Amino acid sequence: MAEPVERPSTEPPGTPGGSIAARPGARGGVNDWQFTAVSAVVGLALAAGAVLATGPWDSGQRKAERDRATAAERTGGAHHDAGDPDGPAPAPSAPAVLAALSAAGTGPANAPAGTPRDLRTVLDPLLENDALGTRRAAVVIDTATGERLYGKGADAPMTPASTVKIATTVAALGALGPAHRIPTTVRASDDLRTVTLVGGGDPTLDKAALRALATETARALKAAEAPSVRLRYDASAYSGPTHHPIGPNENIAPMSALMLNEGRQDDSAKGPAPRTEDPAADAARAFAGYLDKAGVTTKGAPAPGRPAEKSRTVATHLSAPLSGLVERALTNSDNDIAEALARQTAIAAGQPADFKGGRRAVTARLKKLGLPLKGVNIADGSGLDRRDKVTAALLAGLLARAADPAHPELRPVLTGLPVAGFSGTLSSRYTSKAGGTGFIRAKTGTLTGVNSLAGTVVDTRGRLLAFAFLASGTTAPTEAQKALDKLATALGAGER
Repeated sequence: MAEPVERPSTEPPGTPGGSIAARPGARGGVNDWQFTAVSAVVGLALAAGAVLATGPWDSGQRKAERDRATAAERTGGAHHDAGDPDGPAPAPSAPAVLAALSAAGTGPANAPAGTPRDLRTVLDPLLENDALGTRRAAVVIDTATGERLYGKGADAPMTPASTVKIATTVAALGALGPAHRIPTTVRASDDLRTVTLVGGGDPTLDKAALRALATETARALKAAEAPSVRLRYDASAYSGPTHHPIGPNENIAPMSALMLNEGRQDDSAKGPAPRTEDPAADAARAFAGYLDKAGVTTKGAPAPGRPAEKSRTVATHLSAPLSGLVERALTNSDNDIAEALARQTAIAAGQPADFKGGRRAVTARLKKLGLPLKGVNIADGSGLDRRDKVTAALLAGLLARAADPAHPELRPVLTGLPVAGFSGTLSSRYTSKAGGTGFIRAKTGTLTGVNSLAGTVVDTRGRLLAFAFLASGTTAPTEAQKALDKLATALGAGER
């Protein structure tokens, strides 16, 4: 059994759960070079937005990019239309940060010009930091060319902690596509005496969605003059053990295809929280209450069961698109969503929706990408299981694939990565004076004795680099995290 995870496994030590709005001084003290780097990343986001224009991504990040792109067209300024002879002249455009993301722009001949740095002289001394424990591995890849720029212990299987979510989300997007939505349905028997709430595996089902399902169900029942029903609930889409191998834990709810707000027993939306022991029954009881308020009485307590053989769907709720679920899973290191994505991948592959089925399905999807899997073991979707083993080469390779124009379906993996000093599990890892603030995007990983960081950064030559740093045998989490952050920052030449 894996060691129970401490609260910092989901939120890093000292994380106050702050946001940009809560940190009004976030930019204070950042020098001109750092602002240029931040601007470079904004430019990259705009370029990526153009590539993604045909995709179904409709999360807040996608909307923000569209709004920013629209604003960019108004070259005359906020109070002048473009081309207004009385308006100020538009500012000159900055040079392109990256080569065009096209099939013709992915070869070595299109790499940015300049004198390349020897990353060994940059990273080797930083990897010798004792804070990184007894074992460490690192890989850096130029995403435009696929060239490995640096590798140390690249193929050594190591415990990844939450960075395994990169593998989970890549597999889910590859199997289902970014537009896929997870359904929760209500089915009524032919005689309308019984309705069944059927979970499809959406852990983000919330009270508003459940209330809407009840309202739609009540409308259909009252139209057929059926004012009272028996209520069943069906969570059979998942199989296998209900608890993660770490056992009952505030970092993750019992596995269930039917749950309300990730089984949380408070008003939180992320991080550790008290969890219900029976998510499906709790969701059904809440649904019964909403049915009653909508004018339909339920006879007796909700009971587990499948829909009648002759039944029809009377109400349906669809989750956010998979792209949005992926972004949320990565930004907040959401264990419940990650495990749900592994099971959705298993269902798509015709595998049992349990830990073993998820492992087989995720591994099969990674094989299709042609990445090295020797020694790799995907034991769960979240990274809470210490039996997970991945290599730095695999993690960096997955991020490089997500940046590849040939795989636009994987782009939410990059857009979901936390931004250093601003969002998710990196919101407090970088200060306003840190060189990496704002232009490093990376997934964190923390278990007792294990620390990892994998993400992307733009270097001074304009290259988008994918990196993965793994450390085990660490004894001081905060110091290990600082050492990892320095490695990532050094790739962008912000600090040495």
